[in-house]
Amino acid sequence: MQAPVWIKPAIWGVVIGSVGTMIVGFSSMGWTLNSTAQKAAHDRAELAVTAALTPLCVQSFMKQADATKQLTGLRDTDSWKRQEFVEKGGWATMPGSKEAAPGVANACAEALVKAKT
Repeated sequence: MQAPVWIKPAIWGVVIGSVGTMIVGFSSMGWTLNSTAQKAAHDRAELAVTAALTPLCVQSFMKQADATKQLTGLRDTDSWKRQEFVEKGGWATMPGSKEAAPGVANACAEALVKAKT
């Protein structure tokens, strides 16, 4: 028994239609892979934590007795070393932590440089 003539074109239609649907779905309709969604969620969470902890870092920096002198020292430091300056000072290390939260030292340094004395 021979298969009907329309079977081969129908199979090719299903294959091409499936591939086309995937291309359109991933490029235009916002479909994502699980790993991509997890990375985006992780990045958003890190940004939120940085945004929440940066004011605490700035406040901790400004509470010290020699804040004006330290701020001048921070501003005189090369821009690529400012994060290290804040980390070494311990202002980006939150209570209960042993090291600075990721991104907080850099955001804190940027906020302090922009702060008015």
